[in-house]
Amino acid sequence: MKPGIHPAYGPVVFRDRAADYAFLTRSTATSDKTVEWEDGNTYPVIDVEISSASHPFYTGTARVMDTAGRVERFERRYGTSSGRRGAR
Repeated sequence: MKPGIHPAYGPVVFRDRAADYAFLTRSTATSDKTVEWEDGNTYPVIDVEISSASHPFYTGTARVMDTAGRVERFERRYGTSSGRRGAR
């Protein structure tokens, strides 16, 4: 690696305020805000809108889409797809 062209890579806390969840990891992202972590050290903190603690896919609260109902509604509205118009 060339020296002097890469951003600093260090510990950063990512905090999801909606879920009251934070985790310490390493990143090149920086922030002017800091937080004191559980180990007593102060780290830069980046607030995120959504994380695995609040995303519906990971929390199991995702809604299942009724694709069969959508197909049936489309076929009722525009006809069945059994024959193709203009097929040669």
